[in-house]
Amino acid sequence: MPKEVIMPKFGFTQETAEVLQWLVNEGDQVDAGDPIMEVSTDKVSMEVEAPTSGILAGCRYKVGDVVPVTEIIAYILQPGESLPPEALAPAATVAATPAAEAASPALAAQPSEADDVKVSPIALRMAQEAGVELAQISGSGPRGKVTVRDVEAYVQQHQQRPVRHDGKINAVPAARRLAAEMDVDLAEVGGTGPDGRIQSDDVRAFVQQLKREIVAGGTLAQPAVASVAAPADGVAQRIPFSRMRRIIAHNLQKSMQDAPHIYFQREVDLTAANALVAYANQHAPDGVKVTLTAVFVRAVAWALRRHPLLNSYLSGEEVLVMSAVNVGVAVALDEGLIVPVVKNADHKGLYEIAADLTSLGVAAKANKLSLEEIEGATFTVSNLGMFGVDRFTAIINPPQVGILAIGRARKQFVPDENDQPVLRPLLTLTLSVDHRVIDGAVAARFLADLAEALAHLERVIL
Repeated sequence: MPKEVIMPKFGFTQETAEVLQWLVNEGDQVDAGDPIMEVSTDKVSMEVEAPTSGILAGCRYKVGDVVPVTEIIAYILQPGESLPPEALAPAATVAATPAAEAASPALAAQPSEADDVKVSPIALRMAQEAGVELAQISGSGPRGKVTVRDVEAYVQQHQQRPVRHDGKINAVPAARRLAAEMDVDLAEVGGTGPDGRIQSDDVRAFVQQLKREIVAGGTLAQPAVASVAAPADGVAQRIPFSRMRRIIAHNLQKSMQDAPHIYFQREVDLTAANALVAYANQHAPDGVKVTLTAVFVRAVAWALRRHPLLNSYLSGEEVLVMSAVNVGVAVALDEGLIVPVVKNADHKGLYEIAADLTSLGVAAKANKLSLEEIEGATFTVSNLGMFGVDRFTAIINPPQVGILAIGRARKQFVPDENDQPVLRPLLTLTLSVDHRVIDGAVAARFLADLAEALAHLERVIL
């Protein structure tokens, strides 16, 4: 019998996924495990694999459609099999089949709009329900097709929010509580309840949309730059402060406001670390390159195990000391920044950590990081030394309680044990901690142990 292909649930909190592209055509032969579709989750792009071998048929969604998890998206047929009756229902929209759009009741209801504007059926229904003319929406899909995301963005930017007679936003109490928990401004949320009342699902949908905008395929999208040909006010360019940038700014501001940051700096001597990197690379397995970042990750993991309070989350009224030491490492991309995670770094050797960093870096630059590879960090390391930055302070990523900023190494003369000047590579570490959880003495002892570990790396490795 036909095998259903369902939209997988890649993450614990994932509710939907957007179709980015079909990797095979309807009617093609596929083998079990072959990628057939690429979708975008809340955080990264993922591939949907064929559950069995056979012929791909009955593709129900198109590029740009947002599909609930566990929804049937296609079928795999064996020779002689045909699609089940439910696959032919009007709700199914077959990819790459223009006739399906003509048969859609929603499209038939507005032939003029469908003729003038390319739009996915679901996006068209959303626009009709919201009373929005498609001609007003700029499409971001293939060949300018209007997608669900385009409709949602337009509605959120232009639609009037329901206001009660007393001036308050019209929302049910549960939606207000949820919005407060998720730090969402109800003034930006569209309501789908009676008289435009905002429901809990409206808040969740709004948050999902923001996540899709903030993290598209694992990277941060950059706002378009609008040039001013002849500025009368001296402005050479105007860069729109997009919703994505506003949310990032809001989250960073919230972290600074909610978490009282306290900073600790310490200079460390990299003589031993540089020697270890050189020795390790001389004897490294094929394909493995050891970097100073790998040494720092290993040393940080060792210090976190000795100071577990820095390896914790602040959750409501509790401090959750985490059992695993998972070190997030900030990776700079042309499009922005992403933080893949070295899991169980305290149990890994230097070569294993170096191999992890290499594979994570390659996957990040290719937008191929999985959800598992970017979630679960218990502490973060940010290294800007390669950009010539001497020292900097970093903002903590909640619910973590600490982040380590690493500057560049500089050769300086320092006194040796006989007070004679010697030239040493020195580097400044800056530790940011949440003072609600971490006291100064705890942070100072952590930095002291980390500096000692970098000076005597045999304690970390052995």
